[in-house]
Amino acid sequence: MNQAILLSSSNQNIDFMVHGLTKFKLFGQTIYITTTHVCVFIVMMVLLIFSIVAHVKLKKAEDVPKGFQNVVEFIVELLNMMVNGSMGRWAPKFVNYISTLFIFILFSNISGLLGLRPPTADYGTTFALGIMTFILIHFNQFKHQSGKQIWTDMCSPLPPWLPIWFPINLISEIAVPISLSLRLFANILSGTVMMALVYGLLTAVAKIWPAALHVYFDLFSGAIQTYVFCMLTMTYIAQACESEE
Repeated sequence: MNQAILLSSSNQNIDFMVHGLTKFKLFGQTIYITTTHVCVFIVMMVLLIFSIVAHVKLKKAEDVPKGFQNVVEFIVELLNMMVNGSMGRWAPKFVNYISTLFIFILFSNISGLLGLRPPTADYGTTFALGIMTFILIHFNQFKHQSGKQIWTDMCSPLPPWLPIWFPINLISEIAVPISLSLRLFANILSGTVMMALVYGLLTAVAKIWPAALHVYFDLFSGAIQTYVFCMLTMTYIAQACESEE
């Protein structure tokens, strides 16, 4: 794995950078397939296989769940409670999106436990997630709020006929996908850098004890950042759906 797809290796050339694995021409432009694309594909395949198995198992669901069925139902109930607690009456409309987002980000974050370079340690991944949330926020804002209410909110806290705060509020709206994506990216990348340094510089002694660091950087920090990203997403969307009517 000389291109750093895997981080947990004894290879002395290990690093935390994104590398191009292959390239091809498309409409005159050079397109690179990077380590991030490979890791995202692996994460997607794992989640797809899990989804297919869960679908097949739940077709033959038992009244008293056990084993794999119990795990799937626990995950679904946990995600439903999280979304219902944050979005209230809007939860049924967005529970599928938020649940998919949560599972994808969480598994991407903890994929370092499997030796992968977390896809969320690439800003291209987290920025795309931020843009998706940004589009969903403003789609629902224009759907549920009148133009007058949107203009009043953009001029807040002053009256709408005195739009002094409009430029500042506009910048804060534009900054939403950037702040969401940078927070997730920076926290996951920092853990990736730390683990790469441990394995790259302390190869001779990095045998068992780095597992404790993986628990923090990959599992604990990854779960926290997943929760923060999804909570902010739910908060922004719920606010966009509220109207004065």
